[in-house]
Amino acid sequence: MATTRPPLRVPPLARHDQAEDLLRLADAPGLLLASVTGPGGSGKSVLLGALAERLGASGVPTSETVGADLPPGGAVLVDDAHLLDADELDALTRLARAGTHHLVVAHRPGPGHPGLDGALAAMGTRRHRVVLGPVGPGEVARYAEEVLGLALPAEAVAQLHRATAGLPWLLNRVAETWEHGRLPDPVVPPEVATRLGVELDHLEPATQELLLALAVGFDLSGPVLPPAVLEHGSAVVDAARDEGLLTRGATGVPLVGAAVLAGTDPHLRHALRYRLVETLVEAGWPIAATLARDLADAGVRHPALARALLDAGDDLVSDRPEEAAGLYRAAAAAGAGEDLTAARRARAAAAAGDIEAASRLVDDLLSRPEPPALAVDVAAAVWARRGMLARSAEVYRWLGPRVGSSAPIAAVTMLGTGDLDGAESLLAGVVGSPTTVGVATRLMAEGLRCSVVGSPTRALALLLRASDTLSSAAVPPPLPELPAVIAALVALQNAEAALAETVLDDALRAGQGGPAVRPHLLLVRSWTAMLRDRLAPARAALAEAREHRLDGRDRCLALTLDVGLARRADDAPALVRAWSAAREQLLRCPSDLFTIQLLAELHVCAARLRDTEILEPHLTDAWTLLERLGRPAHWAVPLHWGAVQAAILADRPQDLRPHAAAVVAAAATNRLAAALAPAGRAWVRVLARSFDVAEVEEAAEGLARAGMVWEGARLVGHAAARADDRRDQSRLLARARAMHPVRATGLDDAAPAAGPSRAPAAGPEAAGSGPARTHHRPAGTTRHPVEVPTVDVDSTDVRPAVAAPPTPGGPPRAVRPPTGALGGESALLSDREREVAAMVLAGRTYRDIGETLYISPRTAEHHVARIRRRLGAQSRSELLVRLRAELGGGG
Repeated sequence: MATTRPPLRVPPLARHDQAEDLLRLADAPGLLLASVTGPGGSGKSVLLGALAERLGASGVPTSETVGADLPPGGAVLVDDAHLLDADELDALTRLARAGTHHLVVAHRPGPGHPGLDGALAAMGTRRHRVVLGPVGPGEVARYAEEVLGLALPAEAVAQLHRATAGLPWLLNRVAETWEHGRLPDPVVPPEVATRLGVELDHLEPATQELLLALAVGFDLSGPVLPPAVLEHGSAVVDAARDEGLLTRGATGVPLVGAAVLAGTDPHLRHALRYRLVETLVEAGWPIAATLARDLADAGVRHPALARALLDAGDDLVSDRPEEAAGLYRAAAAAGAGEDLTAARRARAAAAAGDIEAASRLVDDLLSRPEPPALAVDVAAAVWARRGMLARSAEVYRWLGPRVGSSAPIAAVTMLGTGDLDGAESLLAGVVGSPTTVGVATRLMAEGLRCSVVGSPTRALALLLRASDTLSSAAVPPPLPELPAVIAALVALQNAEAALAETVLDDALRAGQGGPAVRPHLLLVRSWTAMLRDRLAPARAALAEAREHRLDGRDRCLALTLDVGLARRADDAPALVRAWSAAREQLLRCPSDLFTIQLLAELHVCAARLRDTEILEPHLTDAWTLLERLGRPAHWAVPLHWGAVQAAILADRPQDLRPHAAAVVAAAATNRLAAALAPAGRAWVRVLARSFDVAEVEEAAEGLARAGMVWEGARLVGHAAARADDRRDQSRLLARARAMHPVRATGLDDAAPAAGPSRAPAAGPEAAGSGPARTHHRPAGTTRHPVEVPTVDVDSTDVRPAVAAPPTPGGPPRAVRPPTGALGGESALLSDREREVAAMVLAGRTYRDIGETLYISPRTAEHHVARIRRRLGAQSRSELLVRLRAELGGGG
């Protein structure tokens, strides 16, 4: 089956080390006996030519034929020995036995030939064997650099190696199209396949049939053999491989396949592709995703092909949604129905984080009389990610009895929006298949329901199982909320903060829900760390989440985290900036059951800043939602506690009493309430300056055990500032330092949190409309001429803070600690004095400074006096100017 194609020019010596070794042996003393084996185009002839040059340069006469009259010591270099006739092979055998001449025999591997095998055996054990063939990417790169005079990029080298399979003659065909000194683009020009197709027309028909079958998708190692193999047997494969048209593993070469396809009539290509699909279906073999995509792109329409593409997309939609979307489009081209592909494409868009594209697709589907259930699930998940869970519930109500296996998911949306009866009705009618996803969603719905009407401990157990089960699912469904998140919220509200962190960490490791919802998991993980007073990990998780695009729900959560972190870092300017951004986002996100904790945090902040009006509609909606659910203590306690703190800040005892009573009433069944109830009593008595030190310590320890370390340390710190007895004060300060050593030593967790850059600076408008209270100023200080009411993050008072002089025609500017005020080195001030100085610039009182640093107000006053002496300031205004200069804020 020899071909009559033109002689091939190949890369020098095919870049094989064995070939280089053979050339070196030509210079060695003694006779050279060798065989060179390789398929067509592997470089055998080039190697023999190089040997002839090397030997000729040494004065050794050479010949290409066995019968040449050469003196002893001459060299016979035989090419294509597999084509010699019997007489020529006999002469070759006699020459090998004589041992009087250099002898190198080149031949193709092919089936054994008795005469050739005998001649090779006659060379004996001194024969040096060289086997040529495909080259690797490194050799491809070196060859390309020699031809071009430039280094090919790694990606181009990989593309070239894939197209040619490293076959030397194909590399040469490509290189013939390159221009020296210029990088080719593309690295394999389209005309190469066209020219090669003409050259391959000289192949025998059986070989052409084999190559065409491999090009359209038949596989010699697959379940269905190419028709040419069934007709001609393995001989046709051996012939193609010997010609250098297949790899050593007898697989097709992409560039050869493209050349054969380019030279074949379209109707023949299509018929063979369709035959391949029919053959696989009849044999009961699955169609591989890559093959299915190629067939669909080539225009083949077949139900089995469409189903294979849909299934392949379903397998990838969670981890590689963009690739899945391409498979769904190919399925549509292969004949899949629009309903099937559109719903799946919407799911892929949502999984990729493009909820706008997902919305456009599902809007069209939901306008039809009977939309697919998947479209409803996607719509519900998209509404939830936008922060409108009530719309998710409405989607399922609209679907009605057709909800089917989505009933548990629908029940979660009903419970999340206060529709207990609707959720229980859905759960009562569920008869779903026990798939992994079905079990996970059912456990999630039952666990959430149990947290509302049953035992929080049982609810937590169900939700943990739901989270673990969903994490093991191959293809999780679109969900309005993840079981790991619900489990974490329930754990936090049951004083199981460490367990909340664990379930979230497990979900993040498992990639629960896919990459699109990872930012949501990170934000809830940040929230959990913040509540546990682990501010550095909280900031890290928040920063990682913000590397991704955040939808409405997650933007609200991220901004609330900014508020909480600023409050816990005692950074008044950052708190004002964060609140300004958060209150704007609040207008876009209605309340639901899963935002209860966020509302509690924002309620406290709003009370500090005298800006509770913006929260009133959300709080009203939240209380109404809880009322419809029967006021479940497990979910109501955080909101009650936030109201207690807000009432304390607003000095409204009449607002405090009902919420405090609710917390006390829930203490019997809720672990968080059991920790908060004594803390609430202790707070009231601390603020009234009539507290028992042991009672305060016990309440603070209860908060710490419940995961609220910062809250406990804050309670003890306030008590220390209000203690009349110096020994009690020292005892409480020591306890505060023990509970919260990072704050006491000024390490990373006390660093200010960065607020949004677009938020306004602290000032009268940002601080709220409440009146400023009057405080006694320490002796020896003077009042600055201009004062602006601002809010101390950790105090219960609004008080005047020193402001910078007004700019011409503008309002006073509130002074903030300069960026980096707590970092860097100073020859005048110690680290602790720099901390105190930054707080003085922020307008903090001695009492506030003492509470923040867990020192007494008198010690804070001594620090300020020492700072004034070191800076040589004669008045308070001069002190402020020098502090701004010293801390980097300018004069």
